[in-house]
Amino acid sequence: MSIYSKILVVADINKDEQPALARAVQLARKSVSKSHVTFFLSIYDFSYDMTSMLSLDERDAMRRGVIYQREQWMRKIAKPYIDESMTFDIKVVWHNRPYEAIIAEVFSGSHDIVIKGTRKHDVLESVIFTPTDWHLLRKCPVPVLLIKNADWPEQANIIASVNVGSDNPTHIELNNIMVERLLEISSRLDAQAYLVNAYPVTPANITIELPEFDPTTYTDAVRGHHLTSMKALRQQYGIDEEHTMVEQGLPEDIIPASADKLNAAMVILGTTGRTGLSAVFIGNTAEHVIDKINCDVLALKPKGYVSPLDPNIAS
Repeated sequence: MSIYSKILVVADINKDEQPALARAVQLARKSVSKSHVTFFLSIYDFSYDMTSMLSLDERDAMRRGVIYQREQWMRKIAKPYIDESMTFDIKVVWHNRPYEAIIAEVFSGSHDIVIKGTRKHDVLESVIFTPTDWHLLRKCPVPVLLIKNADWPEQANIIASVNVGSDNPTHIELNNIMVERLLEISSRLDAQAYLVNAYPVTPANITIELPEFDPTTYTDAVRGHHLTSMKALRQQYGIDEEHTMVEQGLPEDIIPASADKLNAAMVILGTTGRTGLSAVFIGNTAEHVIDKINCDVLALKPKGYVSPLDPNIAS
């Protein structure tokens, strides 16, 4: 069975154009097996729960009325996107935390991927990630694809941001997951696949603390290690050398710059999904990178990742 055959698309309640649905349909139409697309919306209006003049039954009836109206609207705007190449349904739930509603639906519906539109700033053409986006990136148990716009360019380029210099098993596993998804999605969307890796700059204070230290030799050794590791990874998956980039610098600088250079339509990132204090003090490289990327972003987690919202562990 092809990956991403059960696709959960988050509706954008603020507009009729639905970039996330457009991308989901693109993936579904090129799927080996017939895909199922669920068009999902979480809504909530505080006033319906605070109207003391109404009985509980009356409030429930009003909520059902709002949900029905939204379902009808979603059917109308989804109609141009949908055809017989996929199965399709619509689901609207009443929930005051959209990301929790989305993740709950992922578990109950056994979805393979969440696709959601992001806000695009009209003046600067930059992407603004909402609190819901960040919660999904950190806590969603399946891949999250954040869409900038509905139009997919011809002969598009897709980048996977790999970490080939690390011996950490989680990083190695994420590299393999990212490359496999890169090749699969590139094939589906008729795009060119690229691997990009950033290696660190030699710390300036080392030469002060260790006068005998040769920064040029050290930098050459680090670059050589990353080039060798990148060669092994690209050869493992049959990727041409011309489609790999190894650059010196921080990932949050190199990855966006590479995306701009290649005019990438999508960047694939690995994220460990840190939450709580570790997210505050350590942070995720992926989250720093995402802030600077102006294209679609696919965030993947390592195998065995357990969401804090998993109903099997949640208290």
